[in-house]
Amino acid sequence: MEQSSMEKYVPLHVCHVNKTSIIINRAHAFLHFIAILFLIHYRLSFFFQHPKNTTIPTLPWLLIFVSELLLSLAWLFTQSYRWRPVTRTVFPERLPADDKLPAIDVFICTADPNKEPSVEVMNTVISAMALAYPPEKLHVYVSDDAGSDVTLRCTKEAWNFARYWVPFCRKYDLVTACPDVYFSSSEVDSGDFEGSEFKAARTKMEEKYEVLKQRIRRIVQQHSTTGDALHNTRDHPSIIEVINEHPKEEDEVKMPLLVYVSREKRPSHHHNFKAGALNVLLRVSMMISNSPYILMLDCDMYCNDPTSTRQAMCYYCDPQTPSSIAFVQFPQTFRNICEDDIYDGEIRNLMKIFWHGFDGVGGPTISGSNFYIKREALLGSFSKQQELMALKRSFGPSNDFIKTLVEDYKPGFIHDGESSRMLLEKANVLASCSYENQTSWDYFTGFTLHRKGWKSVYLYPKKPQFLGIATTNFNDTSIQWTRWASGLTSVAISKFCPLIYGPLKMSWVQLMCYSELAFMPLLNCLSLWGFALIPQLCLFNDISLYPKVSDSNFNIFFIIFVSAILKSLYEVVTTGGQVRTWRNDWRIWMMRSVTSYFYGSLDVVFNKLGMKEASFLPTNKVIDDEHAKLYEMGIFDFRTATTFLAPLVTVILVNIAAFVRTLVVNVVDNDRDGFWEKMFGQMDDNQER
Repeated sequence: MEQSSMEKYVPLHVCHVNKTSIIINRAHAFLHFIAILFLIHYRLSFFFQHPKNTTIPTLPWLLIFVSELLLSLAWLFTQSYRWRPVTRTVFPERLPADDKLPAIDVFICTADPNKEPSVEVMNTVISAMALAYPPEKLHVYVSDDAGSDVTLRCTKEAWNFARYWVPFCRKYDLVTACPDVYFSSSEVDSGDFEGSEFKAARTKMEEKYEVLKQRIRRIVQQHSTTGDALHNTRDHPSIIEVINEHPKEEDEVKMPLLVYVSREKRPSHHHNFKAGALNVLLRVSMMISNSPYILMLDCDMYCNDPTSTRQAMCYYCDPQTPSSIAFVQFPQTFRNICEDDIYDGEIRNLMKIFWHGFDGVGGPTISGSNFYIKREALLGSFSKQQELMALKRSFGPSNDFIKTLVEDYKPGFIHDGESSRMLLEKANVLASCSYENQTSWDYFTGFTLHRKGWKSVYLYPKKPQFLGIATTNFNDTSIQWTRWASGLTSVAISKFCPLIYGPLKMSWVQLMCYSELAFMPLLNCLSLWGFALIPQLCLFNDISLYPKVSDSNFNIFFIIFVSAILKSLYEVVTTGGQVRTWRNDWRIWMMRSVTSYFYGSLDVVFNKLGMKEASFLPTNKVIDDEHAKLYEMGIFDFRTATTFLAPLVTVILVNIAAFVRTLVVNVVDNDRDGFWEKMFGQMDDNQER
């Protein structure tokens, strides 16, 4: 009997181990590590020399040695991503019938209608409602952390348009669920689009979309020209509204539930940024739909492929898949990346290399957006026999919310006037700014989930499942990476530091992956500042920090340099990049290390010392035509705050001054004392900066 059932089993997904990459990565890591050991031996031997045998001061030698050690440690951490890279394939056509599929809640977070264009946000909402999934099992929540009337009114307009757009997508099997992309793209969608019926329907739908855009822009304009613009985004009550009105003049069609949520915010309460908003969504959604799975999206990440729901369900509906899979992470991809990608908007290393390796050693961490997660992983599983007061200490005083924890994901919303009103009143309590006081509500991360024994997978289909908008100027890029660096560093110097919080709870390779993430800003900014200044300042005083070209020890530095260059070039080329892509990646990494990583780390240190409060401004998503034009041409736009320019200008001036001074002095002195041979390594380092 058991053998018969096994024969009928057809997998919904497969995992491919990239054996060739494993061999290349491990062989390179072994050889490169040996070279680093020789470098360390060379540096250490300096301290055991007799003082009479050296004229080099100890301090600069020590500082450059520390910089090399920090950068080597950063490199060592990154090898964990290359230890066991895997890729995955899913078969959504093998899923069970629609009535057997579990329900899904979609969380869409927005925080500032001035920096996040309402038309783009509503396109994300509409594309989520058009996902290829049973509509009665799909529930879309829009989290407006600004509590703006603009977002609420625009959401209602999006609903009115979606009543026509969603049936249109279903009828003609559109594979482009985002209306803005569909109507602006020259590419032909799948399906039969030659008939006159479709052409007439498409024309009518395009007209409706133009009306939608005009109405949204009018709402935004009214907001900016009236007193509504003075609305305080950090001081407003909670608002929860189920937007489910149906047209009376037409036959009713099945539509996903659309809910607008704005939590209460007061200046006297710390709101915990996006994490706090997601916790409110988690509670409110449990009172209304209580779906066992959740899709989390940023407001500018529209659903590019409506089948992402079914692809993710291949892991949750497969009877042979372990129930310990907490979330399925999709990559962050962007539709406005230029050919040169001068700001590394593609996040190439993370999305195309690191996360595949992370997946091979236990699963990647949560990337902030584009992932389906099991609600049980966030809240745990409970029984009716558990002590009520213990649950209240963990999850707050609401009896109605506690009841949902033990109801096995039964939805609470009923399309009945009185019932709906009472339910929303209870949900508003859960969205109050003081609800989490005296409770143990946590702000979950992939790290805490993996530490509890949960697993995750990384799915990278050929067609991008979600597409967003990348930053197209240096200022916005720097702000974004400073915010990310601050978040990572705050983990590194907290009780959740992977090296302290992680051992014995996960594999050592996965632990190294998390350590790389947490310490990456600190290791990179400290080491790069050392390399950018110390050798150059030593040039002014003719202090040599590297061996002569004729010295056999020079080969150590040469091998490490060439090894790192060739390996990174190999990874860029094999993931679809070009030589100029590789050059741009190195350049923006060095710029980012001495600016964003530095300020992000500094922000956390000051905050820990009580000197300032961390501030996280949303990245500007409004596309400026001039910025976009320069970006498309591959030209850096350095119009940014002095904060970001000052470190770059300092490094450039020091490097130029050291190089010119050394060049002039030694040309005049005709290569005194074999200076060029002695200082070649240092001059080369100066030019690389």
